[in-house]
Amino acid sequence: MYSPGLMSPTAKIFGPAYTVKMVHAADKASPTLEVHFADAIPQDSVVFVSQPKGLISACWGGLMSTRAQNRGAVGVVIDGKFRDIHEHRELGMNIFARGISVLGSNTFTRSSELNIPVTYENIENGGQVVINPGDYILGDADGVVVVPPDNAEECVRLCQERYEIDEETRRCLERGDEIGSTIKRLRK
Repeated sequence: MYSPGLMSPTAKIFGPAYTVKMVHAADKASPTLEVHFADAIPQDSVVFVSQPKGLISACWGGLMSTRAQNRGAVGVVIDGKFRDIHEHRELGMNIFARGISVLGSNTFTRSSELNIPVTYENIENGGQVVINPGDYILGDADGVVVVPPDNAEECVRLCQERYEIDEETRRCLERGDEIGSTIKRLRK
């Protein structure tokens, strides 16, 4: 999380994914959009931008956040880089990204497709996550998760169950119980 503040404890995003696939600017084979992707952002969505890997440039900037906010987006997740950090912070726009760059996207990338499945590659373990349009995206200071709508109820149930176990564990620890035996007893 870079904006509204680095690892801001109160900032959260939640909404359905609106996906944007970027390609190299020189790519003439991929589709070309008739409308700017920022002009098609749905109300209450989380914009997920997939930038080609290995680029040193940003694919999102302050003007994009201004338009996204105007369109009613609740946040942005960038599988790539962005720029204009102070503009995003002034707007209070929630931004999660791999990194920051001073270079704009103009000569490096262009948007090619909207609301299609895009893949996020986890650089730490080599795993991949496919983000589909409409998947729920939740982000806070701990990171970002993506939940397909078909799994949302089960996800909420499991999270509530774990929350209750953790709260009981906390109460036990606050009264002096040992953590090892408490976890063994409560997390069966």
